[in-house]
Amino acid sequence: MLDFFTIFSKGGLVLWCFQGVSDSCTGPVNALIRSVLLQERGGNNSFTHEALTLKYKLDNQFELVFVVGFQKILTLTYVDKLIDDVHRLFRDKYRTEIQQQSALSLLNGTFDFQNDFQRLLREAEESSKIRAPTTMKKFEDSEKAKKPARSMLETRGEKPKEKTKNSKKNKGAKKDGSDGALATGKAVPAEKSVEPENGLELSKEELIRKKREEFIQKHGRGMDKSSKSGKSDAPKEKGKKAPRVWSLGGSHNEVLDYSAPTTNGAPEASPPEDINLIRGTGPGRKLQDLDCSSSDDDEGATQSSAKPSATKGTLGGMFGMLKGLVGSKSLSREDMESVLDKMRDHLIAKNVAADIAVQLCESVANKLEGKVMGTFSTVTSTVKQALQESLVQILQPQRRVDMLRDIMDAQRHQRPYVVTFCGVNGVGKSTNLAKISFWLLENGFRVLIAACDTFRAGAVEQLRTHTRRLTALHPPENYGGRTMVQLFEKGYGKDAAGIAMEAIAFARNQGFDVVLVDTAGRMQDNAPLMTALAKLITVNTPDLVLFVGEALVGNEAVDQLVKFNRALADHSLAQTPRLIDGIVLTKFDTIDDKVGAAISMTYITSKPIVFVGTGQTYCDLRSLNAKAVVAALMKA
Repeated sequence: MLDFFTIFSKGGLVLWCFQGVSDSCTGPVNALIRSVLLQERGGNNSFTHEALTLKYKLDNQFELVFVVGFQKILTLTYVDKLIDDVHRLFRDKYRTEIQQQSALSLLNGTFDFQNDFQRLLREAEESSKIRAPTTMKKFEDSEKAKKPARSMLETRGEKPKEKTKNSKKNKGAKKDGSDGALATGKAVPAEKSVEPENGLELSKEELIRKKREEFIQKHGRGMDKSSKSGKSDAPKEKGKKAPRVWSLGGSHNEVLDYSAPTTNGAPEASPPEDINLIRGTGPGRKLQDLDCSSSDDDEGATQSSAKPSATKGTLGGMFGMLKGLVGSKSLSREDMESVLDKMRDHLIAKNVAADIAVQLCESVANKLEGKVMGTFSTVTSTVKQALQESLVQILQPQRRVDMLRDIMDAQRHQRPYVVTFCGVNGVGKSTNLAKISFWLLENGFRVLIAACDTFRAGAVEQLRTHTRRLTALHPPENYGGRTMVQLFEKGYGKDAAGIAMEAIAFARNQGFDVVLVDTAGRMQDNAPLMTALAKLITVNTPDLVLFVGEALVGNEAVDQLVKFNRALADHSLAQTPRLIDGIVLTKFDTIDDKVGAAISMTYITSKPIVFVGTGQTYCDLRSLNAKAVVAALMKA
């Protein structure tokens, strides 16, 4: 049973909607638009929202979206067929209204599709019920059961014949060439006579193979003789071919004049064919190379340029180029396949996770399939531009983190703004916490650093050193005797959640604006440490949970983020568990243009990259520039 089926344009106009069990389809469809369509995550045609499964199909030619929703506990096998049938019938029935491409015409148009949809739904449901259960096929019913005797007779009969043929040829080579020819000539009718006697019928492929062998046996010896005779006549032909040697360099133009080629008064046809092949092939390849959008186009250009006419070859190359450039063809998956394969390999080489690279290319293919190419644009340029737009959209997620605005809002409510840092070992959590502290101090906020890493030796001393350095850069004398940065510590071996709670209470009493909570590094597979982190986040409810990851990783970044979020959800005691809110990408200065980790992290979590660490000093902290990252990613 379907919950709903809706058809709307990519501009947001709902053209038709069917309400089944669900009262409203607004919430699930809006979630699909925000999380999939706007974020360029169309690699999979299904989307899960709460208790519903949504399947959708994009019509890029008419800018339409077809969405069907049903309960995810149901297994409806006819949904794919239904959405294909509805898509085909709707666009064929209302093609005129849709092609007008104006919002007013779509609003004024009447799309009476209810009866047609009910008919298609009944047909789809009946087809799924009528489908007969699959029975195991018997061996007697297979094609293989009809062939074994014939194939065994052929294989047993052919191998000795091949041996006898070879032996006869070898003997003929020792004695005389004519004897070998006679032996092969006799062997052919013998083969023909054996099969009718046995009453065996040859299949089409076997008959073609048999004819090919007979042709080789008949004409192979004659070709050898002609080659020998050609060698004997070679001295005579040298004098004839010498005047027909031409140069394409332009120094002997008179040699290229073959308007009336004759040899001993008789016209020759073969030299003009050679000239036409050269004239038709050379320019055709050069012109087609300008539009080398895919390997299929190159193969088509080679075949079209191999025609024997010079005029047709040249014009074919020119018109082939113009046909490839002018936007008169809608893109298909076959056109984009070779380009997408190269793009996928390029993304993987730039440190994008392999699974995400495949999903990105699949999303671009779904976005462009059926779309008409623009004038003077190639398949390669169209796919590359669509991929760049998708990557920029991915790096600009739906929720933007503005810490300064949120801190000022917390000040109005007279409470500290709490930020928790988490991540695996050795990614630079403490160092980047100090960089963010310096940035907040530069903006005039008081910062309290909570040393909740009570496991790693030297963790508290490292934060104490950073606090001393930051205090030297922002002394209390410059702020009326107020301490701008302070460390809250309780030593080692203590409960991290309890230390964070005490630090937040201390910050509220002392008037600190921000509390930065440092946690111990932990691997995503360590269940006890992940449970402790989930407890810290659940008990203290921080305003922002930042995952610190390094830009050096590829596939590992996806594994870390997925398992961190899963562990936080599994080990949390809250009804709605708190997950990661943003990402701090560290060591960005060590990867040159291999910036794929940024794509992998944002794609898998839909969370923004809040800060980027670009060095070792306190000033080496940047915000992410999406266009610059994509430009570095697409650079060859």
